[in-house]
Amino acid sequence: MSNNNQQQNQPQSQRTPNLRGRRGGPMMGPVEKAKDFRGTLKQLLNYLKPFRVQIAISLVFAVAGTIMSVIAPAVLGSAVTVAFDGSMARVAGTGGVNFDQLITIMTLLGALYVFSFVFAGLQGVIIAGVSQKVSYNLRNKFYAKINHMPLKYFDNIPHGDVLSRMTNDIDLMADSLGQSMTQLITSIITLVGAIIMMLTISVTMTGVALLILPLSLVIVAVVVKYSQKFFRAQQKYLGAVNGQIEEVFSGHLIVKAYNAEGRVAKNFHKDNNVLYNAAWKAQFVSALIFPMMFFVGNVGYVAVSVFGAYLAIQGTLAVGAILAFIQYSRRISDPINMLAQISNVLQSTVAAAERVFEFLGEKEETPDAQNATSTADIVGKVGFKDVKFGYIEDTPVIHNFSAHIGKGQRTAIVGPTGAGKTTIVKLLMRYYDIDEGQILLDGHDIRDFARDDLRGVFAMVLQETWLFNGTIMENIRYGRLTATDEEVIEAAKAAHAHHFIMTQPGGYDLIINEEANNISQGQKQLLTIARAILADPRILILDEATSSVDTRTEQLIQKAMDNLMHDRTSFIIAHRLSTIRHADLILVMNGGDITEQGTHKELLEQKGFYHELYTAQFEA
Repeated sequence: MSNNNQQQNQPQSQRTPNLRGRRGGPMMGPVEKAKDFRGTLKQLLNYLKPFRVQIAISLVFAVAGTIMSVIAPAVLGSAVTVAFDGSMARVAGTGGVNFDQLITIMTLLGALYVFSFVFAGLQGVIIAGVSQKVSYNLRNKFYAKINHMPLKYFDNIPHGDVLSRMTNDIDLMADSLGQSMTQLITSIITLVGAIIMMLTISVTMTGVALLILPLSLVIVAVVVKYSQKFFRAQQKYLGAVNGQIEEVFSGHLIVKAYNAEGRVAKNFHKDNNVLYNAAWKAQFVSALIFPMMFFVGNVGYVAVSVFGAYLAIQGTLAVGAILAFIQYSRRISDPINMLAQISNVLQSTVAAAERVFEFLGEKEETPDAQNATSTADIVGKVGFKDVKFGYIEDTPVIHNFSAHIGKGQRTAIVGPTGAGKTTIVKLLMRYYDIDEGQILLDGHDIRDFARDDLRGVFAMVLQETWLFNGTIMENIRYGRLTATDEEVIEAAKAAHAHHFIMTQPGGYDLIINEEANNISQGQKQLLTIARAILADPRILILDEATSSVDTRTEQLIQKAMDNLMHDRTSFIIAHRLSTIRHADLILVMNGGDITEQGTHKELLEQKGFYHELYTAQFEA
């Protein structure tokens, strides 16, 4: 689903004057390495526990396949020795090549390579399945976590950063997890197996070959330690860039309207340069491992070759054994290089995992009451008792709000911008929990209800419309998923949306695109009103519900709303005071408090703040 034209819940004081708002700003400051490398790695490995059987089977295949590949050079060396000795015997006239023995050895060699390939393939398939299943589980857990996070969290975190953690970071974890597990297993077995086989050929030559190991390990340790902070920075700044891209594309019309392309591009290039520098340093440092390891490996290879030639001249080693030993010496450098590569992959994996687990470990919204009160008999009496609330701690927006609304009463909330009108509605629906006081529904504290049940009592029509990529029929049915097509059409007729729908190509089957810009703003508002009518709520919330339609359509919608609000508790937030003259109660808010309350006539007679607002509108 796509959120169309929906702003974030945020107090005015938190917004910055630049285009990027609270999502803006590159992430500056020093970037340290993973806060808890071991803890994060342990947490990641815990996700593998349900797949112990598959991993054990893959280990068996890995061990079997790697052992066969390790034995193969020795068998190939035997074949070379048989061919070389036979050739020398033929030259000396004392014999020839034993082709039966050579064919047997080559058959064994072929079988080793084939089975090694089969086992490696099976092991790779199993590990790929495990890694993708871990990724699947993490995405499910991440999505579930999003639904349990308080809205206050998203007020201060760029949306693109959250999306980057759910997509880029989890995908990186899954891909590198399978790759690292496979390479780690095969590299260790290859390294150990090659050393054992080398020892069986020549202990002295093995000592020469192993002289390169300490130097290789030192190189790996130094590079890994130095590169970790750059990998973490790379993932962090990737989230910043994604956040800006998501923001700019969702508001591209505003960007063009204010000719802000240059400023947006400047901000993007600034963030992108930071990402580039972090990624470049990470890749550059990690890339140093391979030429350094290659150089060290070549030094060892030359030393083994020279010493092996000397032993062959002395007659202490067969030619085939020297060939096998040289292959094993190369096999030592390969797993070491692979382990170095795994260490780099592990850095980015842990950096990504830390960001994912950091989100999964965030404090969730307050759990629902264990013995939640049922909403089945709710009639719609609402009370606010000494309510205090602030989006930011110690910065209250609502100071001491108290009001009592009876069943079926139409209550209008008016006041200047920033007075706290919409905030009151958000608190009523428990989008945020209050700091002090009580909000009562039929005498019950709203915290005694399960959130799903509580919000099922309400239907909302907001100034910022919200439609998703789907048909008109599906968008209206979102108010009540069990509604029939006939009920959806009746709701559209009640909202005076049926006529315009039938003029669209496809009618109710017209697909609203992702940006919802293939219908007008007023038409979108009609659809959201139809959705609220279909929901058939006990309490209705209208936040400037008719602000985006023309005067004639507004009159038609007002009639539909009058029918909808009949015998229902209704909250009407309005700036155009002419639309709430017939409300049963008008609450006048200013600075987070109720300054006046009464009917339209009573408030005008008081000659107070409401009178000033009303008079100012009509004078204008």
